[in-house]
Formats: sequence, structure tokens, C-alpha cells
Amino acid sequence: MFARRGFNIHSLAVGPTVDPQLSRMTVVADGPEMEQIIKQLYKLVNTVKVTEHRPGDAVEREIMLVRINADSKRRGEILDAAGIFSAQAVDVGKATITFEVAGDPGHLNDFLELMRPYGIVDLVKSGRIALARDPKSRNGRQADLRSA
Repeated sequence: MFARRGFNIHSLAVGPTVDPQLSRMTVVADGPEMEQIIKQLYKLVNTVKVTEHRPGDAVEREIMLVRINADSKRRGEILDAAGIFSAQAVDVGKATITFEVAGDPGHLNDFLELMRPYGIVDLVKSGRIALARDPKSRNGRQADLRSA
């Protein structure tokens, strides 16, 4: 449906919502006319609602698992570097460490660039998910969630 119209899907993620009867599909795509993508999605029988999130209008996250070469001499160095990005070591092998990293897409890309010199053995990403940002308060600032 998308390809024949000249659109490229960068990411697709599907999961449950607060309503157990519905699933949310997050599609990250680009093309000449986003309006055309929305029209195509509404042609699908089970589509209930389509929302376009413009940059900055939504909280976006991805999760990534990445296996890095890690000989015994460099493990400490690699673990320290991964800590800067709050990456969790989820598997340790004889010569590799697998990290789980979650965050906005830029955060994940920055982590990959930091790890690239060590050698990336394998990589998988979840696909992007997003939720619209909460409306701002009357004074134009986000609500402060800290308690007094």
C-alpha cells in the first residue's frame, strides 16, 4: 500500500492499548505527502483513528539490543562507556557483551557511535513508539510532577 505510492516505512510497531479491544500501530514513514498516507490508512477496514505527530509534538522511544566485541582487556572500559547511556548489560559471553538501550532515536544512535570502535557484532531495534505530549498548562509550562 505504501510502496506503490512512493512512501518509505522506517519503523512499524504494534501493541496493546488501555482498551483491550484495540491495538495501536505506530508507523514512521516519509514521503511527498503525509496527508496521502493518512488517507491510505483510513481505507483499511479496522482503522479507528489516525494521528500525525509532528517533530516535538510527541514523546518518542525505541529499544535496542546490541552485541559488542568485548575482550577481557576492554570489558571495564566498555561497561563504563555504556553506563553513560544507562545501557544495561543483559548478556555476557566469552568475547561479547549484549546491551539493552532505551530512549529517543538520537540517544540510541549516539550509543551506537560510541560503541562502533569496539566492533558491533549484532543489532536489533524495536521500532519507534510515540505518544502525543500532554497539553501545556495555562502559563505555558509543563505541569510540575514533584510533590511539595
